[in-house]
Amino acid sequence: MHTGRHFLQIPGPTNVPDRVLHAMAAPTIDHRGPEFAALALRVLEAIKPVFGTAGPVVIYPASGTGAWEAALVNTLSPGDRVLCFETGHFATLWQDMARGLGLNVDFVPGDWRHGVDPQAVEEMLAADTSRSIKAVCVVHNETSTGVTSRVPEIRRAIDAAGHPALLLVDTISSLGSIDYRHDEWGVDVTVAGSQKGLMLPPGLSFNAVSAKALEASRAATLPKSFWNWKPIIEANKNGFFPYTPATNLLYGLDEALRMLEAEGLPAVFARHARHAEATRAAVRAWGLEVLCADEREYSGSLTAVLMPEGHDADKVRETILERFDMSLGTGLGRLAGRVFRIGHLGHFNDLTLAGTLAGVQMGLQLAGTPIDPVGVDAALDVLRRE
Repeated sequence: MHTGRHFLQIPGPTNVPDRVLHAMAAPTIDHRGPEFAALALRVLEAIKPVFGTAGPVVIYPASGTGAWEAALVNTLSPGDRVLCFETGHFATLWQDMARGLGLNVDFVPGDWRHGVDPQAVEEMLAADTSRSIKAVCVVHNETSTGVTSRVPEIRRAIDAAGHPALLLVDTISSLGSIDYRHDEWGVDVTVAGSQKGLMLPPGLSFNAVSAKALEASRAATLPKSFWNWKPIIEANKNGFFPYTPATNLLYGLDEALRMLEAEGLPAVFARHARHAEATRAAVRAWGLEVLCADEREYSGSLTAVLMPEGHDADKVRETILERFDMSLGTGLGRLAGRVFRIGHLGHFNDLTLAGTLAGVQMGLQLAGTPIDPVGVDAALDVLRRE
């Protein structure tokens, strides 16, 4: 029997603040009435700065997977060629979906330790003289690896090749945690979910949509009904949806957006970067390896830790859950048993991180992993800085 609170330190779903839980506990209202319209109009406007866009943001009652599908079916037609990069488990799943929808996928293999190579993007698009590639799909922050691809450099690579392909970006584990700018970086569709940096339970997903993507949607012929942007954007103008929205999650979103605005997005991003730096300091002091191999691509949302040869990451996770009631992220796909992932995103502060790292350090020792037990001290050195 555990006392105290459960430490949910997976890279999402994340801890939901009490303020957001209380907001969601309000009575459900008529989603065709004036009170709901006021809520929807407020939320649809307040979400825009989080994406860094002045354009429309479409909200679905769905997980991030739904937002992936919406991004593809609204902009593409059967047989269209898309360029995807194997940066990890979720990038692999997104290209699987693209194939399943009848798209023609060029999947560039990767080692799961690096992000998308902008140089490779430029070379592949420059070689596409017939302009048959219609979209480039990028996972901004790969939740399975803790690697953040350099989206502004990818945009520059597309521009350098003079290629008209759309840029579709998954920000499911970066939105509201890592600096992101939909408009400034020339992204066409940004995909997101509610259960990570937005500090909500799972259940809402998002598409931020550029003018170019809206134009592409007029000619796109992949089948769609529920995911179709057009009727949603039309209904949203008056604060309504063409389907029953997730009313109480929208109450929660309203409160979460107030919290992000009050802290200020630059401060939110700086907080995440600092907690990530402290976590990496702990990992190195333990004598372990951070999975992300390029310091330009370190994630502010999570850190994936590579276990020494012959030591099982899942045994460490199991020990930590049993002894300290803390959940850590498992290794996904080809990383199963080889890494564990520490989430440090969303509603999170210095003491939560210190407690998390203390639990990890004790768990590593109890599981018999050879470490130097000075990781927590190394992290505290980072946290003590102004």
